[in-house]
Amino acid sequence: MEDAEKGPQQHPDSIPEVGEDAVTSVGPSPPPPPALTEEERQELQEELLKVEDEIQTLSQVLAAKEVLLADIKRKLGVTPLNELKQNITKTWQDVTTSIAYRRTSETLSQASLKATAAFSNVGSAISRKLEDVRNAPTFKSFEEKVETLKTKMTPSASTTSNAGGDQASGSPSAENLISEPEDSPAQEMPMN
Repeated sequence: MEDAEKGPQQHPDSIPEVGEDAVTSVGPSPPPPPALTEEERQELQEELLKVEDEIQTLSQVLAAKEVLLADIKRKLGVTPLNELKQNITKTWQDVTTSIAYRRTSETLSQASLKATAAFSNVGSAISRKLEDVRNAPTFKSFEEKVETLKTKMTPSASTTSNAGGDQASGSPSAENLISEPEDSPAQEMPMN
């Protein structure tokens, strides 16, 4: 009988998985201590059988309770999707009320405020620099030159009010060119 007990446990170099019982993760069981009498050994064997029987009974009771639970949930209309939603909601509540979440949220809020202030400062600095550039003598000189060029390019009010359609310089205006085509049908002579 000792050989049967040692059979499944003859892999001393195997690594127990997480959650394995301590009994199964221990190496081969040592032979019973020589101090046990045959009567004590018999009592331990009976107790072992009794505990194994109780474990089997509890497993059967657990299976029956799980069937009952599933039946009650079905009658109440609780579906796996509903359970999942409830679990997610509860988990989210647990997360949002956790200290780590609150600290992270506060840190991100502070970081957001600091980033907003930094962007505001950068925007103000850029605005000040642009204003400084605009007020600089070089820019003012450039602005005046553009204004002078614009004034020279824009026709004056007296040249555009000519009734003949010609400007004072003798060239037709762009408006007159568009409104009076060169080859208008009114100017052609009829052929006989």
